[in-house]
Amino acid sequence: MTLSDVKCFLLDMDGTFYLGGQLIEGSLDFIKRVQETERDFMFLTNNSSHNAAFYVQKLAGMGLEIDRSRVMTSGEATCEKLHELYPGKRAFVLGNEFLRAEFAEAGIAVDDVDPEIVVIGFDTTLTYAKMQAVCDFVRAGLPYIATHPDFNCPTETGFMPDIGAIIAFIEASTGRRPDVIVGKPNTGIVEAVLRRTGLRVDELAMVGDRLYTDIETGLRSGMLSILVMSGETTRQMLAESETRPDLTFGRLSDMIPLL
Repeated sequence: MTLSDVKCFLLDMDGTFYLGGQLIEGSLDFIKRVQETERDFMFLTNNSSHNAAFYVQKLAGMGLEIDRSRVMTSGEATCEKLHELYPGKRAFVLGNEFLRAEFAEAGIAVDDVDPEIVVIGFDTTLTYAKMQAVCDFVRAGLPYIATHPDFNCPTETGFMPDIGAIIAFIEASTGRRPDVIVGKPNTGIVEAVLRRTGLRVDELAMVGDRLYTDIETGLRSGMLSILVMSGETTRQMLAESETRPDLTFGRLSDMIPLL
C-alpha cells in the first residue's frame, strides 16, 4: 500500500498537527493539498480530556474550519463501545467535564456512587479522592474500561503524565489492568472510524507521532502507517523500536510533494 492508495488520512492531533497550543508549520498546507487531490481527512485523537466540540473550536482558532464529524476522540469511541458491551449500565467516569459531557451526549448515565462499570480517561482534574474512589470500584471487581493507553501527553515544554500513568497507579493499588482499552492502537476506535467513514482499512492511513499508539494502530489494523517526527518519537526511539512505520516524515507538510 502506498500514499496513492489512501482515500482518507487519519491524523493524530497533539504532536502531529499542532503541539500544545501551537500549530506545527505546514499543517494547514498539508490539509489544503489533501483536499486538492480529492482525498479526505479525519482527526483521530486519544486525548479524552476534551471532546470533539472543543477540538473543532481549537482548530478553528488555528485557521482550520471543520465539521464535528471530522473529529473522533477516544472518549466518543468509548461511548460507542459501552453501548455495544454494557448497554444501559451506569458508569463511574474518571474524567473531566468534557468526557462527562460526551457520556451525557451519548446517553450513558454517570453514577459516582453506585456504578455498574468503571471508565477512566485522561483526567486533568485528577484528585487523590478520585483515585481512591476509582480504586475502590476496580478492586470490587466492576468491569473496567480505559479510553486509551498513552503514558504521556506532549506539551510545548515537554510532556505531562497521561492516562497510562493513571492505569499504572490503579494497577499498583488493585492488581488489575483495564478489561478493555478502546483508543489507539486498539480496535475499538478503528471500528468507530470505519462506521463513520464507510471506508475499508486499506483505504486509510494512520498518521501520528507515537510508535506505540499511532503506528501500532496502522500496523495492527492493516492500514498504511505514517510516522511524523514532530512530537514524542525521537530518532533514537525509532532506531531502538521493533515497531516500524511504513513511512516516516519530519512533519505533515513533508508529504505534500508525494500527494
